[in-house]
Amino acid sequence: MSKQYKPSTPKGTRDFLPTVVQRRNYIFDTIKTVFEHYGYQPIETPAMENLETLTGKYGEEGDRLIFKILARGEKLNKALADFNQTNLTEEALRYDLTVPFARFVVQHQNDLAFPFRRYQIQPVWRADRPQKGRYREFFQCDADVIGTDSLRCEVEIVQMLDNVFTKLGLPVEIKINNRKLLTALAAYVGEADKLIPLTIAIDKLDKMPLDKVLADLDNQGFSAEAQTKLKTVLEAARDLTDSAALMDKMEQVFAGNADGEKGLEELRYVFSKVKTLGLETSKLRFDMSLARGLNYYTGAIFEVVPRTDEQVGSISGGGRYDDLTGVFGMPGMSGVGISFGADRIYDMLEARDGFPKNETAGTELLFVNFGETEADFCHELLGSIRKAGIRAELYPDASKMKKQMKYANDKQIKFVAMVGEDEMAADSVTLKNMESGEQELIGKNELISKLKML
Repeated sequence: MSKQYKPSTPKGTRDFLPTVVQRRNYIFDTIKTVFEHYGYQPIETPAMENLETLTGKYGEEGDRLIFKILARGEKLNKALADFNQTNLTEEALRYDLTVPFARFVVQHQNDLAFPFRRYQIQPVWRADRPQKGRYREFFQCDADVIGTDSLRCEVEIVQMLDNVFTKLGLPVEIKINNRKLLTALAAYVGEADKLIPLTIAIDKLDKMPLDKVLADLDNQGFSAEAQTKLKTVLEAARDLTDSAALMDKMEQVFAGNADGEKGLEELRYVFSKVKTLGLETSKLRFDMSLARGLNYYTGAIFEVVPRTDEQVGSISGGGRYDDLTGVFGMPGMSGVGISFGADRIYDMLEARDGFPKNETAGTELLFVNFGETEADFCHELLGSIRKAGIRAELYPDASKMKKQMKYANDKQIKFVAMVGEDEMAADSVTLKNMESGEQELIGKNELISKLKML
């Protein structure tokens, strides 16, 4: 007898029960509504991309986390026969939504109106080590505008972030930096040719102390003088919590450096416009230690963290990229975008009991099935009840009352309607409130108005 297979999901992936899906959809719908209010349009791209589309866009660390798809059939046999490992994989699961979006823009440029505002809510995959809050398969909710270098787009990104988290009831801090300042910092410490390892190291400051980051840079050949200069700048940035004061300080540090001066000019523009337009609940702060390790960022970079003691890490991030489409043959197409981490947002809302009950509820009304004749009576009522926007169902079998009531309780259905011979004769329904236990006889024509009042 063959061994019985114990069902499970691959590591780093999950099943979602109905309640969880409803709550996730609440998050997606909230984000989607804000995107659409700002003129963003939905697109979708395939789960698979050609491997060459993805590689070289995320840095060495990101490239290692791309899920590669093994060649099939004759291609695999030929690659194995030739011992040519480079031909073993030609495709991969998408790592994020931004690089596929750049490919999409180039491929469909004649069908798009520029500047093009797109949003996309789809899963991505990373061959990461699964841990709490980190999965191999997860959803991203992205919005990008491409085809303009106007800093007003950055201003609207900040506004969209504020709108989303205000609607979700989550107080957040929106951290902002500029990649040009990191380029200037690399030059300031005398390691201009080591920008990438510098940004990767700085990006780890929220996970490890500064001394450990400096030790990592020491192992990568950064001079003692460079480490000392870097430590001085980052400690000054950490101690200055006022954004305007920090920009003034960085102006002194980067005086005469074109990248530094331009980066500060762009930051001041965003801050001035946001101050004029205002934010509902979020706080905007300049953070010199914010790096965002992805290589394609060239201007403003964003990261959103809870303004509470909750240790969930970043819940949104993004930035400006000036030439991501260039690698696909369409140079000079500047864009800026943001991505929301739905899983971490979910964890925060769940911990706060922050999901609105009316937005995530399932069936509101269950008709008990007493038999074929009674079920026909209920089915006629169901049509008008559903047209009125009430989520309702009929138990499909004439099972014992105890079983049908248990079903209602298990699904947390608030109301149960019972229709027997007496109710049919009176053209009425006995409506039971499952929370209070109270029940009353209601004319069938009054049922809808009664339910909408409760």
